[in-house]
Amino acid sequence: MSNSSSITQFLLLPFTDTWELQLLHFWLFLGIYLAVLLGNGLIITTIDSDQHLHSPRHFFLLNLSLLDLGCISTIVPKSMANSLWDTRAIPYAGCAAQLFLFAFLLDVEYSLLTVMSYDRYVAICKHLHYGTLCDNLEALPPPMLSRTKTLLCLKCLFFVTLGGRDR
Repeated sequence: MSNSSSITQFLLLPFTDTWELQLLHFWLFLGIYLAVLLGNGLIITTIDSDQHLHSPRHFFLLNLSLLDLGCISTIVPKSMANSLWDTRAIPYAGCAAQLFLFAFLLDVEYSLLTVMSYDRYVAICKHLHYGTLCDNLEALPPPMLSRTKTLLCLKCLFFVTLGGRDR
């Protein structure tokens, strides 16, 4: 008979032990969460519904809004539920899933911000080439269009990083 133990849940420290402050925490985070959902939902709806906003800049902004929704939706609802129901436990698998998903979405968001900044660099500093690179891609289907634009921006990024030598 071996002596073994396993971790099935983590105990989280509460912000406060006072019930009124836990309710304040819940309502404050609920307000912030709903504001983020509303703001990003409006951005997504506006870009998706207006044909004039189907440019690379707005395409990146749409994806950034989706990633922002994903980032905030991985941690905040569980925190609000813990405050409202006065629970301190989170299962080990749930904690690992939250951590992995949040780290993954944050990594993708930072990568997208890098590509967006390079897109603006090309649009401002290499504006004569920008139209040629991006206007020909509009005829592609949307999934292929997103991958092609991302790969194109990454290729341009590596091209500038290597000092103008295309390898």
